[in-house]
Amino acid sequence: MNKTPSYTPIHVVGGGLAGSEAAWQIATTGVPVILHEMRGVRGTDAHKTDGLAELVCSNSFRSDDATSNAVGVIHAEMRMANSLIMACADKHQVPAGGALAVDRDGFSDAVTKAIHEHPLITVVREEITGLPPKEWDLAIVATGPLTAPSLAAAIQEETGADALAFFDAIAPIVYRDSIDMDICWYQSRYDKVGPGGTGKDYINCPMNEEQYNAFVDALIAGDTVGFKEWEGTPYFDGCLPIEVMAERGRETLRHGPMKPMGLTNTHNPAVKAYAVVQLRQDNALGTLYNMVGFQTKLKYGAQAEIFRMIPGLQNAEFARLGGLHRNTYINSPTLLDPSLTLKSRPGLRFAGQITGCEGYVESASVGLLAGRLAAAERKGEAVSLPPATTALGSLLGHITGGHIVTDEEPGKRSFQPMNINFGLFPELQPGSIVKPEGVKRFRGKDKTIMKRQLIAKRALADCAAWLGQSVPVAESA
Repeated sequence: MNKTPSYTPIHVVGGGLAGSEAAWQIATTGVPVILHEMRGVRGTDAHKTDGLAELVCSNSFRSDDATSNAVGVIHAEMRMANSLIMACADKHQVPAGGALAVDRDGFSDAVTKAIHEHPLITVVREEITGLPPKEWDLAIVATGPLTAPSLAAAIQEETGADALAFFDAIAPIVYRDSIDMDICWYQSRYDKVGPGGTGKDYINCPMNEEQYNAFVDALIAGDTVGFKEWEGTPYFDGCLPIEVMAERGRETLRHGPMKPMGLTNTHNPAVKAYAVVQLRQDNALGTLYNMVGFQTKLKYGAQAEIFRMIPGLQNAEFARLGGLHRNTYINSPTLLDPSLTLKSRPGLRFAGQITGCEGYVESASVGLLAGRLAAAERKGEAVSLPPATTALGSLLGHITGGHIVTDEEPGKRSFQPMNINFGLFPELQPGSIVKPEGVKRFRGKDKTIMKRQLIAKRALADCAAWLGQSVPVAESA
């Protein structure tokens, strides 16, 4: 009679997206997990609940297009790898054009339920104030961008390097019934239909030139939250506060989150809006909408006053105003090996945003990798890294080796947080991009689209081979 091997548990510190995914991946291989989460004992500046995998910023997992979008590709790869985060996101999606957005409470509840019900996962509500003790021979630190100061200090002491930090701002959420639909209209940009969507998944608020200029002036003059003890920490460019964007130039917003392209005002089709503010559904009931790209560090009073200058939001009621929190990450290319293990301490891995990835799915995907790698190590199996041509592999490569060598200081590495993007993938083989038959002009945008499609197709095929699977038809088409 065969006996199931009895393994010593792997410890995971942090119950966010990365920690939850890491615990799930470990447990599904037959290895027990102890998941340590401090919320429920000690809160953070940004979280509102003690639920696992709580979303503190947007409710969007971004594009779900696996044919020509890097984010969609990593979605597909995670699904192939039995991702808990993606399974719960798919189950609790809400309409969002070409994006995969979720009901944040339903999503967190589903992750929490799955983790608590898994027989090999034990959740312990406690704060880990230092690095995992040496007797935890295999452990994963996935404490995210809100790592407690005591643990951050312990990491600094162990590595001899300062943790880097940047600010991440949260966008406001508006009650749907307080939006004036005599002014606003439903439409996705270019009428794009996405998962669970109809092509009319965003609420659009139009501005003329005079209204736009007055709005920009108000943003620049608005009263903001000071940096206090974090003074001088840089923002992540992918999540700049709206007022910081306004300060960078009068036209910045109109060519960024407030661009009017691809939208037609159904109330007055003949008049082109000078700028448009979009709101995206935030919960399954459709009662809450978040202001797309409107992360902010404005004080609450200033937010309510300035955002009600937006046509259609003059009577807006806010379920949540914007806020500011600190994100902390380590200098991963210097400190971690290719398997996410701390070079100075074998058996201790890092995962999620603390490694220098940025974004929900990116964080979860690094947790997925850390979990699989730790489980393989516990079982005495060969550690298999994803191919560099995959989205998972390219992100891992950025974290553990991605850097920029500056001309001013040759040899110095400058490591910054990064979303998954096609710039992280290896180039295609020469001659891969061939002009389609019958097409006279093939350059610029058309060539870029084909390049991305080929990179995406290669990524999915290579990921499937790595996992010993076949590529789903819908994702390989």
